[in-house]
Amino acid sequence: MKNILLSASLLIVVSCTAEPTNPQSQFMDSLSALCGQSFAGKLVSTDEADKDFAAQNMVMHVGPCTETEIHIPFYAGDDRSRTWMISKTKTGLRLKHRHNHEDGSADILTHYGGDTSSPGTANRQEFPVDQFSKDLFTREGLDVSTTNIWAIEITPKIYVYELRREGRHFRVEFDLNAPIPTPLPPW
Repeated sequence: MKNILLSASLLIVVSCTAEPTNPQSQFMDSLSALCGQSFAGKLVSTDEADKDFAAQNMVMHVGPCTETEIHIPFYAGDDRSRTWMISKTKTGLRLKHRHNHEDGSADILTHYGGDTSSPGTANRQEFPVDQFSKDLFTREGLDVSTTNIWAIEITPKIYVYELRREGRHFRVEFDLNAPIPTPLPPW
């Protein structure tokens, strides 16, 4: 009887101290596993506004990476101005977009994005537009962007970057089964 009680007590202690599965931690772990690699992508959404974009060669490179932040430069054709930055916060995850000019200086539309408002899943995280971004978009005459929701998906086969709002859908998918040589950095 003592052994049964001891076993039951150990099981309860182990159950109470085991860290619960956190979909955002799993998501970041999956993304971290890609650090140092590059992948080709393509536009899969069909909005007329993106027809010129669809013809561009698209590449994402994962890195630099730290325990709390992952940068993903995104190249569309010769345009190497964009970087997605995903970071851990006290309450979830944050996605910010960095845009630079060719000389490396910051574009007026930079560091916009949002924070997760739910745990999401291990494969998909959504980032509703934050107040900083709403203020930036309004100041720059881009009021239509004040309802943006960005999403990132990661599965063993694909990485997805997506933007949605009423009347707008932009989605790029990258093939994670076929890493490509790392392109030169934008600087």
